[in-house]
Amino acid sequence: MAVSSSTVDISAAMVTQPVQGADWLLVLPLLLTMAGGAVAIMLRKKTAVQPWIAIGVISLVVVSNLALLSHVLQHGVVTIVMGNWLPPFGIAFTADPMGALFALAASIVALCAAIYATGSIEASERRYGFFPFLILLLTGVTGAFLTGDIFNLYVWFEVLLIASVGMIILGNDKAQIDGGVKYAVLNFVATTLFLIATGLLYGLVGTLNMADIAIKVSELEGQGPIYGIAALYFLAFAMKAAAFPVNFWLPASYHTPRIVVSAVFGGLLTKVGVYALLRVVLMLMPETREWMGSFIGFVAIITMLSGVFGALAQTDIRRMIGYLVISGIGSMLAGLAVGNQIAVAGAIFYAAHSILCMTALYFLAGLMFNIGGSFSMRELGGLYTKSPLTAGCALVLLLAVAGLPPFSGFWPKVMLVEGALADGRGLVAASILVTGVLTAIAIGRFWIFCFWRGGPEGTEDGTLVPQADGSVAANAVSLPANITLSLGALTAIIILVGVFPEGVMAIVSKGAASLVDPNAYVQSVFGVWP
Repeated sequence: MAVSSSTVDISAAMVTQPVQGADWLLVLPLLLTMAGGAVAIMLRKKTAVQPWIAIGVISLVVVSNLALLSHVLQHGVVTIVMGNWLPPFGIAFTADPMGALFALAASIVALCAAIYATGSIEASERRYGFFPFLILLLTGVTGAFLTGDIFNLYVWFEVLLIASVGMIILGNDKAQIDGGVKYAVLNFVATTLFLIATGLLYGLVGTLNMADIAIKVSELEGQGPIYGIAALYFLAFAMKAAAFPVNFWLPASYHTPRIVVSAVFGGLLTKVGVYALLRVVLMLMPETREWMGSFIGFVAIITMLSGVFGALAQTDIRRMIGYLVISGIGSMLAGLAVGNQIAVAGAIFYAAHSILCMTALYFLAGLMFNIGGSFSMRELGGLYTKSPLTAGCALVLLLAVAGLPPFSGFWPKVMLVEGALADGRGLVAASILVTGVLTAIAIGRFWIFCFWRGGPEGTEDGTLVPQADGSVAANAVSLPANITLSLGALTAIIILVGVFPEGVMAIVSKGAASLVDPNAYVQSVFGVWP
């Protein structure tokens, strides 16, 4: 005899209440990027329209991420489950302050990159998919920041990896192919390790939902296998984040593509690895973080120092910035190694700052090439007289990356040092301070060589560079509007965050609290901690 559907109680497995309208903000950025990417692919031959599709779509994503962050700050952690299946059966998307902040920063960077690319990406490269790749990359990055399912995190890693490989080889130069192979092979190895660790974790706890994993792991009471799984995750995400000693792929590849591609990579991709480390190692497996704390601290210190020494040794601007990216990753890992709330908040703050600052530094390198015709410090000089505005932006960004006041890089370093000292980790605190001093030396050398001295290596200070026709270079040059707007917007944000840090500090403090104590995260998914 058939049973009437009205007698079946689905409340134990399905969401029976309508989803609140504001909660749809959690998936709106992904829906926008998926739809926008599809439209951009369909219109890929209309090269003049491509930039405007990307700028329009990503602008909507910025607005939706801003609304999502506001919603999370007002109402706490937000969860929505696909297909109405209750967790842990359905794939969950969960936004806490850290994920929402990173998603917003990523969309701002992508928007600036789209504007920059309007004047730097040729028609042939547009036809081969630069703007669809950019939108697809933002889809993967945003999905990684907002997913509440660890296997889904792997899927978003694959999405952004596919897009990034497409972007790094766009142009088909020999150097790009070489850099693309190195980048792809190491990242495929990392994602393979990620997948293996996820399979082992599922076999151990029987779930892929992050909130459910946090509950199940807390009940294991220090069983051995979870430590091995955590170590495997750390290796996979450390490769993604370019931490020592698995960071050699970054300086070998990030200088090879178009400068706008390098900017997006330097700003976003390594931060996804840092985000995954904070989310998985700190929130899901806190006991294993304590077990690996000293080792993570060692990796953080060596990453900081190797990065800044690499920057000191470079004469190519793009390579120097790549090493500064690595050095910054070490500072973020220092927050993970310490593990208390203020240090974790400092790591989140530093990651958000680095997303903006490293992208802007690559944009600066592109503008300097536009003015001086080279990426080599040996062949540049006198840029201050040619473009005082560029020199001013450069000084702001360089002081910010060194962690000097009053710019955005100062406050997260203060928080990291305070957290390290509070936890009795004086060596970590000292390493952060020493790295800051060495970074100041590296960026001071860069600014003096490229802006302050009169011309390229071999010319006298105060002289202008002779041209082929016997004339001398003009004292001022006109700046491309697309580069000026992109670089100016990011520089303005870095100044505002540095001068008025209270708002960001409040956000990162809430984000750190949800990692150190995942109760609010779990309650958002399950209603209560089971």
